Amino acid sequence: MYAVIRVRGQAHANQKVRDTLAMLHLTRINNCTIIRQDASYKGMLQKVKDFVTWGEVNEASLEKLLLAKAGLEGDHLKEAVSKIMSGEASLGDFTDPPLRLHPPVKGYEGVKRPYRLGGALGYRGKDINELIERML
Repeated sequence: MYAVIRVRGQAHANQKVRDTLAMLHLTRINNCTIIRQDASYKGMLQKVKDFVTWGEVNEASLEKLLLAKAGLEGDHLKEAVSKIMSGEASLGDFTDPPLRLHPPVKGYEGVKRPYRLGGALGYRGKDINELIERML
């Protein structure tokens, strides 16, 4: 599963990018959503790569995220994490999709450069878990 976090606003974004961000439920900066790793979502991520960052979320980070921002606890939390990670359910089955996060501690690396060049945008792999920790 991918965790997708919106980093930039929509000023100067064309309509297709705005529509794709709306389909991903990323309507504001610092919103987060969890999506499957399939071809249609990868195409959507490539379209909005200049506005979001994403990577593979692990179970521990997903559990902390749902505990802090969705209000799930106990057995319901563990069930939600296992179903989301296995692909049986989506984030929308347990809470309203965009999870609103705080800005990251010590800020973003740079909101105009890709992650591989020292910025905050685009694909970041397993490092998304560190960003989520900084935003909780």
